[in-house]
This record gives sequence, structure tokens and C-alpha cells, in this order.
Amino acid sequence: MFIPKLYRSEDYDLMREIIKENSFALLISSVDKIRATHSMMMLNEDDPENAYIETHISRANPQAKTLNDGDEVLCDFLGAHTYISSSWYDHINVSTWNYEAVQIHGTVEIMNHDELYTHLDKLTSKYESFQQCPMMVEDMGREFVEKEMKGAFGIKIIPTEIFIKQKLSQNRKETDYNNIISQLEQSDHNARKIAEKMKLIKK
Repeated sequence: MFIPKLYRSEDYDLMREIIKENSFALLISSVDKIRATHSMMMLNEDDPENAYIETHISRANPQAKTLNDGDEVLCDFLGAHTYISSSWYDHINVSTWNYEAVQIHGTVEIMNHDELYTHLDKLTSKYESFQQCPMMVEDMGREFVEKEMKGAFGIKIIPTEIFIKQKLSQNRKETDYNNIISQLEQSDHNARKIAEKMKLIKK
């Protein structure tokens, strides 16, 4: 990911936030050819010094058939993003897009049976806990879950490089910057979220 110095971040709390809130991300590999799969991802920080991404895809997916231990992959997370109109500046310029993103390059470790079971349990708990009548893994019964697991390919991605980008009009003068915030606050959820982020980095 190309990150000009002005937009580069080393805020790992921001990275965690982006991953947590945008966990349906892209798993990209190029073992035989470029392949990409949208999949649910989680940041595993059981050992904070050795954090990693965990995910699973369908075993029938051609990407799963090509991945082996040690292969390089890219996890791509897009956070809040919104259009920035050049009509909001006090001078002629081009329109652009403000956004937050995380890319994690890493090496593959294929999950064993128990790791995949635990991964699916955690993933289910994360999203079912908010449901009116949650259906947890233990409610399904181990025999049923293990039968379904035969169709899942679980992997851990051990980070080798982490890129955090926060492009929030840092290159604009104060009057334009403030007007962008004002315009975004009148728009949709993503735009308002970017406006809040812009206020935070301005402080």
C-alpha cells in the first residue's frame, strides 16, 4: 500500500479498531496466480508479543487448495471512507477520497483441528452474543460442528509487515479542513465518522 509520510500511522490502537470494526476483509495470495477471498478475520492477541490474524475460507475455494505453511498472503482492511468534494475548498482543486485502511503482510500457518474449532467458537460468540436468541457453538453439539468443519480451511497469518493509513485531509489549510468537517457532518454515517476522526487528529 502506497502511504505518503503525511498519511502514515503507527497507531496500533487504530489498527485494532479498524480490524475489529471492518473484519470482513480481503485475503489475497499469489501462489499460482492472484487470488482474493472476502473472509471474516480476527486479531488474536492471546500473546500480545506474537499477535496474528486468524480466518477461515471454504475448503472448496481454489485459494484454499493452493495455500501451504509459509506462503505469503496479504490481509486488506478498509475502514471508514468517504468522498471529499473539491467544491468544499476556497480554491480550484481536484476532488478526492478520505479513508482509513490497514494492510497486513504475513506468512500462513494452517490451523489444526483444535485450532479451527476454537476459532469458529470465538467467531460465533463474537457475532451471536448480540442476537436475541444466540446460537453458540456449544448449542450445536460438537459432533455437528466437527462435521461442518470438514468444509472449512482455517489459517493463521503471522505478520511480517503492517501498514496503517489515515488519509484525512492533513494536506489542507485550516479553513478548508474545517469546512470539510462541516460538510461531512451533514452526510451519511461513514462521512460523519471521518469528520469525527478529522476532529481528533486536529487536536
